[in-house]
Amino acid sequence: MSVKIVIAGPRGRMGSEAINMVLEEPNFELVGCIDRVENGIPSLAEKGIPVFKNPEEAFYDSDADVLIDLSVPEASYNHIMMALEKKIRCVVGTTGFSANQLKEINQVASEYETGCIIAPNFAIGAILMMHFSKIASKYFPDIEIIEKHHDKKVDAPSGTAIKTAELIKTVRESKRQGAHEEVEILKGARGAEDDGIHIHSLRLPGLMAHQEVIFGGEGQILTIKHDSMNRKSFMEGIKLSVNQVLRLEGFVYGLENVLDLD
Repeated sequence: MSVKIVIAGPRGRMGSEAINMVLEEPNFELVGCIDRVENGIPSLAEKGIPVFKNPEEAFYDSDADVLIDLSVPEASYNHIMMALEKKIRCVVGTTGFSANQLKEINQVASEYETGCIIAPNFAIGAILMMHFSKIASKYFPDIEIIEKHHDKKVDAPSGTAIKTAELIKTVRESKRQGAHEEVEILKGARGAEDDGIHIHSLRLPGLMAHQEVIFGGEGQILTIKHDSMNRKSFMEGIKLSVNQVLRLEGFVYGLENVLDLD
């Protein structure tokens, strides 16, 4: 039996790639999309796939099993809450949620015993980069993160950089890095700081999604790096998450939590 899927954010670059993935996957069925423009995707109309401006209508009329949300945080949060209340499982690639929003999503997913996966990054290589960085931080506690994305990305630092720092902090003791008398001549020159870890965000045309985690030690530097060259790199992770979320009865943050990395 096929998995019935609704996609939110279908006109975005990630959303259009996800549409292609779902249409090509034999076990998936695209039963609708959620978009603020009702007739913005003629190719879907030709296939008889409805596009809903009202997300509630999408969830009621489509008989969906899974919502794939690749929209924007302010819309995505409402989509997730509505879907979970209707026991529709969620796979979410949108970033920029507040800690409070994540807490509320967790509570609702648990209350309705409905699976929800929010992943800052769906590229399997990026998940391995974060996992290896966590391991390395036990031995190299002096760390800086450089994340580089296209100039249309609206949130900084990226969800992947934030998640990387969160993973590192689970095994690394707090440490102030750099010179104690350090002064920023230009404010922000040292980037953002999370528990002593400096995070730098680059936004330039020509970039896609890239991250380096740089570790410094006596007489040596270790760099763990991942590059996504195009949005197809995220589709295997989304496909895996759709299959995994059907087995979940609660909230998971981060694709590493549904991979066998031990």
